Amino acid sequence: MPLNTLRTIATLLSLSLASTSVAQSKSEVKFAPGNFGTMVSGTITGQEYTDYQLGAKAGQEMFVELSVTNSTGSGTVYFNILPPGGDGMAIYNSSINGNSTTVDLPANGTYAIRVYHMGNDEDTGKTSSFNIDLSIQ
Repeated sequence: MPLNTLRTIATLLSLSLASTSVAQSKSEVKFAPGNFGTMVSGTITGQEYTDYQLGAKAGQEMFVELSVTNSTGSGTVYFNILPPGGDGMAIYNSSINGNSTTVDLPANGTYAIRVYHMGNDEDTGKTSSFNIDLSIQ
């Protein structure tokens, strides 16, 4: 294939991928002085996802419970708990194991609770509001 054709294909592919990228939001979670937990609320639409970030130490326990408060779809909202660095595999996946858990944290650092849609709600751009009850002990 001629070099110009390869460049054109690469350009079209990169434009296609750029147009389908999804915005991601991040929010830092802080507990009030003297508290070890909090409630956060949010909304996601379609393929969007939101990361709630908080620092913790190895050996602490993190409790996370997600509840959908309002949805234009069937409410297929889930969360993953991502380890510090965020590039590794989720240490918890609620789409497999349920929307409430307590996990022992394996390392010091900033963890992310990633909230997202799955299935038809993700594909058709449905909007869901949710609450997350979080604590670390």
